Amino acid sequence: MSYTERGVRKGFDVEVGRYIASSLGFEGEQRIEWVTLITEERITALRQGRVDIVIASFSITDERARDVSFAGPYLVTTPEVLIAAEYADQIQTIPDLRKEEIKVCAAGGSTTERLLTERAIPFEEAAGPPDCRDGILAGRYHAMVSDETILAGFKSQYPDQLQIVDMPFGVDESLGIGVPLEDEHLRNLVSYFLDKSYRQSQDGRTTAWETAYTNNLGPWLGPAEQPPPLDVPDLVDHDDKVAR
Repeated sequence: MSYTERGVRKGFDVEVGRYIASSLGFEGEQRIEWVTLITEERITALRQGRVDIVIASFSITDERARDVSFAGPYLVTTPEVLIAAEYADQIQTIPDLRKEEIKVCAAGGSTTERLLTERAIPFEEAAGPPDCRDGILAGRYHAMVSDETILAGFKSQYPDQLQIVDMPFGVDESLGIGVPLEDEHLRNLVSYFLDKSYRQSQDGRTTAWETAYTNNLGPWLGPAEQPPPLDVPDLVDHDDKVAR
């Protein structure tokens, strides 16, 4: 979803961020300031004005919507389980995660915490998904639970050491773009440009969203379509009306 390779930001969220920035008139890498946030910092960073927009596997929930505004969803995903490949025979079901000898990790401040608590699955809290992944690789944890998009990225990095297990948690995660609660205009603009991309995809045109998905998630998760964003304002993009 988001990573740095040789000093260059890459990933699905990063490419969506570039599309949004360009649509808002900030085209070019020199006009974007990338800020790395751990899971628990996302809301605080928006409320303190440290960032203008958060695109970081940010699930839309009623609780979070009291503190930040969301545009989207721009992706619908599901929670899954990542395990060390050597435990493939021992961890296959939700009851397996409840076993005393199985140590499960989850990122602090994530929706995964509530998911695990509601299902009576003991877990240890880490600062972010990469910390859980590193813990699995180091043998401190046996499994972690997070969005399948994040887990697909970890699996792509360590294909022989990690394995994704599909478990019937029965919930979907709608990922949104977070903006400050009081900035209604920015939320509306971001929502409008997400919807513009969605409408273009419905017309059969190749979009920045489709390219971002194909480049980053498609090889691991298979085909997908951009979901229609909710609460889209009735705006007109005058750039589309100007002869080029």
